[in-house]
Amino acid sequence: MKLGVVGLPNVGKSTLFNAITKAGAQAANYPFCTIEPNVGVVAVPDERLEKLAALYDSKKITPTTLEFVDIAGLVKGASRGEGLGNKFLSHIREVDAIVHVVRCFDDENITHVDGSVDPARDIETINLELIFADLETLERRMTKALSMVKADKKYQEDIDRLKIMQKCLEDGKRISALKVDEEFKTFIDAQFLLTSKPVIYVANTDEEGIAGNAYTAVVEKIAAEEGSEVIVLCAKLEEDLSALADEERAMFMEDYGLAESGLDRLVKASYKLLGLISYLTAGEKETRAWTIVKGTKAPEAAGKIHSDFERGFIRAEVVDYETLLECGSFNAAKDKGKVRSEGKEYVMQDNDVVLFRINV
Repeated sequence: MKLGVVGLPNVGKSTLFNAITKAGAQAANYPFCTIEPNVGVVAVPDERLEKLAALYDSKKITPTTLEFVDIAGLVKGASRGEGLGNKFLSHIREVDAIVHVVRCFDDENITHVDGSVDPARDIETINLELIFADLETLERRMTKALSMVKADKKYQEDIDRLKIMQKCLEDGKRISALKVDEEFKTFIDAQFLLTSKPVIYVANTDEEGIAGNAYTAVVEKIAAEEGSEVIVLCAKLEEDLSALADEERAMFMEDYGLAESGLDRLVKASYKLLGLISYLTAGEKETRAWTIVKGTKAPEAAGKIHSDFERGFIRAEVVDYETLLECGSFNAAKDKGKVRSEGKEYVMQDNDVVLFRINV
């Protein structure tokens, strides 16, 4: 899964990226500090893996991963190429979801491109640029469909859908706001539009605003209206914490009243937004988490491990993670009748520990 970190210049994007990836992206007090996108792959925190590995005495632990792309600061006019905007917009097309960082703190030492802090205005600026870019894309698609319909009437349906999408954007709404059936959604997905991507807003505060402030309340209201996810954090504090050893970090988090790191909350928000879950496999060689879309059936989930597993799927032996820990081993769980034998129609669940039986 690839997440694109976007926002206006100087809102804390690169600082957040540094914190969650420890990649050391350049962060400075001037626009377009980031030109080429920085990419960082991070392990998804999952305490279940350590416990399972201890149970199986696994030689290796492999968590699932997220890829974060730190995309340069967008500005008003980006859709027309302002501030190298077209280049930056093309980077957004490649991600699965957008992490939109919004400045929610005052600091006279950090320049704001519009001269003042205003989360609603800043969000609108970014959204409008994405809308303008999508309108341009749809205009090209419409021109092509109109030329094709003369030879084949089936393109009329495409034209009708494109008109609905154009009207949505012209009304200042994101394509993701459209309520459509699965067939229409498949058509939308094929257009690779910026505003069709799900959004997580990160309300970036100073240390005093971690519990929320007037600015973060604005972001939360906008996110609720859109059906987007939102988390409130202090990117600078998260960056400082990421540089500490585990024991020190836990102590400082306790001092600030933080139950989870920003990365943990961002991962949870991402999984919720994209409808993802993780199932687990464990053994002496390796304990591993596998990310799948909620609703995935057992053979397809097995295919995440290897395509041969999906093709040769016979059944899945499944036990709930908590139950497995209580029983102490897979065999003990089996003896107590806690291991289920599931077939091709079984829909995988988040806490499943699975042993796939295959014939290849």
